[in-house]
Amino acid sequence: MITLRQLRYLSSLARHRHFGRAAEECAVTQPALSMQVRELEREIGAELVERRPGDIVLTETGAEVARRADSILAATRDLVDFARHREVLAGPLKLGIIPTLAPYILPRVLPSLQKDYPQLRLEVRETQTRTLTDELANGSLDAVMLALPVEGADVETLPLFNDAFLLAVPADDPLPARVRIGVRDVDQRRLILLEEGHCLRDQALAFCATRRGDQPAGLGATSLSTVMQMVANGYGVTLVPEVAIDVKMKDPRVKLLRFRDPEPGRSIGLAWRRTSPRAKDFEALGAVILAAIEADGAERTLTKRVAQA
Repeated sequence: MITLRQLRYLSSLARHRHFGRAAEECAVTQPALSMQVRELEREIGAELVERRPGDIVLTETGAEVARRADSILAATRDLVDFARHREVLAGPLKLGIIPTLAPYILPRVLPSLQKDYPQLRLEVRETQTRTLTDELANGSLDAVMLALPVEGADVETLPLFNDAFLLAVPADDPLPARVRIGVRDVDQRRLILLEEGHCLRDQALAFCATRRGDQPAGLGATSLSTVMQMVANGYGVTLVPEVAIDVKMKDPRVKLLRFRDPEPGRSIGLAWRRTSPRAKDFEALGAVILAAIEADGAERTLTKRVAQA
């Protein structure tokens, strides 16, 4: 009989493509994992893994079995959640969040969660969108916070807020700070972007696309902080989401310019599996996030008024 353990081992093996790393993730010995995978192959009656020295490749059947195993494991996790979770935002919750949100959202949200939901045991996973959606689908994560829309018919989403993009330029840039700019004001040849895989990179390229065919600067980074340092030192310009701007931490070497309406931006929200029984948890989490964002927005407005007085 096929067991959930065997499916879990195959799923891990499909992700890591390595018996040793899969065994480490599953907290078992490599021979034990290999034996269970072979037993699964016998039960199914087909070869699932093509074994090579130091490497493995899933057969066509193995890849499909692994994909279906992920769905079964996710449904099993949802079944356990249904039986265990009765109180809102209590117990463990695994939240994924993209890198262009995590450093700016979590410091605002975590204190409120700890105060209002002391029984919650939050585990955070920060990585790129594709990895988050894959791990959401296979049950490794309960919910993810990212830019909408999210691909997949089996995903439920909750829009939270719109995050406008601003143009960050060196402080001595001739563009005036008090005049709203247009897309033609962005010099793509000086545009610094995050590295491949970040959704913010794709959003920036989509907005700044022109018929001239100019290419962005040949620079990339893994974090917004690094990109902003490049701008501050005169290496180029970049699009920065408003949520990442802290009025108390602005760099005097950087000037932030707003775009004319309709302002470019992204829609931020939560996503979870439609089969998850924890929709009330995610809605409550969304309410906490939204309250934190609104409170921060009110503080920004007050600070701006005081500065102008």
